[in-house]
Amino acid sequence: MAEATFDVHVVHEFDAPIERVWAAWTQPEDLREWWGPEGFTCPSAQADVRVGGRIFVTMRAPDEWGGVEQHSTWNLVEVEAPHRLRYVFRFADADGNAITPAQAGIPADGVPDSGEHEVVLRELPDGRTRLEMTEHGYTTAESRDMSQAGLEQCLDKMSALVEGSRRP
Repeated sequence: MAEATFDVHVVHEFDAPIERVWAAWTQPEDLREWWGPEGFTCPSAQADVRVGGRIFVTMRAPDEWGGVEQHSTWNLVEVEAPHRLRYVFRFADADGNAITPAQAGIPADGVPDSGEHEVVLRELPDGRTRLEMTEHGYTTAESRDMSQAGLEQCLDKMSALVEGSRRP
């Protein structure tokens, strides 16, 4: 019998057209603007957006947290522009090789070595976009809640980017 998991499920609406939100997910210059929770930066992003391609991002912690960099790969298994992106999330070393969460410095138990993620974008009638994202594979509620909190902060940063109101 399969082990029970706790999935992250987030719904977020953007006051921006679907093509703009898609670009934020798939363009390196946009990824660098929003990837990472509040106070974190993304100094590097690469994107080969096709089935079998990958997105490779680096997240840097604030100085008060040691400025540690954490890398991850998003290995793309489904790309349906501009509506759906499915990928396998893995922590990685600086060269993009897969590592475990513990090797990446993740303190929480319950974070999977690889997690299936899905992003679904839907156009709303008023030119807005609805995003639904699911992250599968967390084995504790605590690890799920930590990931969800970080994702919600990332999406708030994405809102500022795609809606044209960058934060100071």
